[in-house]
Amino acid sequence: MSLTTAEATGLQVAPLVLGTNVFGWTADEAQSHRILDAFVAAGGNFIDTADSYSFWVEGNTGGESETIIGTWLAKRSVREEILIASKVSYHPELFGLAPATIREGIDDTLRRLELDYVDVYYAHFDDPETPLEQTIATFSELVDEGKIRAIGVSNYSAERLAEWMEITESGGYHVPVALEPQYNLMERGIEERLLPLAREHRLEVFPYYSLAHGFLTGKYRPGVSVDSARADDATRYLDGRGERVLEALGSIAADRRLPYAPIALAWLRSQPGITAPIASGRTVEQLEPLLETIDLVLNDDELSLLTAASQNQGTES
Repeated sequence: MSLTTAEATGLQVAPLVLGTNVFGWTADEAQSHRILDAFVAAGGNFIDTADSYSFWVEGNTGGESETIIGTWLAKRSVREEILIASKVSYHPELFGLAPATIREGIDDTLRRLELDYVDVYYAHFDDPETPLEQTIATFSELVDEGKIRAIGVSNYSAERLAEWMEITESGGYHVPVALEPQYNLMERGIEERLLPLAREHRLEVFPYYSLAHGFLTGKYRPGVSVDSARADDATRYLDGRGERVLEALGSIAADRRLPYAPIALAWLRSQPGITAPIASGRTVEQLEPLLETIDLVLNDDELSLLTAASQNQGTES
């Protein structure tokens, strides 16, 4: 049976996880450090990164986010109060989940973070070219060696997650504690199979793209130009369904006198099996409204309004 993140790491996860793929991309080191300070000051304690962040930026090679977090940690006495998650398999020079790749990946991650261990280490993307048991065995060995406290799985289909759990049980390996899929009001496909499977195995679920590339902040409207690196991804939701979701968010926002974003995150956190959504901001000013979700609890009518407006459609991750 799986442990929870709290049981595996000794820390209870706060209601919001800080995503850091903007670090080294749309947020430089100084700005990223300010974001981290604000997040922790507000009670946040879980920081999510990956070895691949942010290789897609011209001049970057991957690992920039981890390096920025590492320089921040070196100047703060907070390590025992926070959780750090990272991932392997998508770095352009360390692609896939072969045992040697995983081992080189964790060593590089720990060097950049200036740490002896990470709390959760994710298989970032499935690697069908590597026998799954080899991947599982290597992650389990890293737990035994103390380089990682717990195992996570990200972007796996329900079929492959089920296979991972079967191999883990039959082989006596350390079980995963966390699942990181795409999930939000506009992308609800995991509700059909993946989310029930996660609940069955007591995997804690930390959804990414919780605000649908920023669409659920309410700033994207027909005919409105938004200066954002994510604008192309967000504007694809500008259809009838997207407009219904924005209308529902707007109604609740007006009643609550809150921005759209914390409401969308609170809906997500209320779904069965969800531990905490992952969200990011490229400035402290963008982070501040997200932090309002930490203490926000929606009532049944508000949840029903959002659920009905968004319907249940999308492709399972």
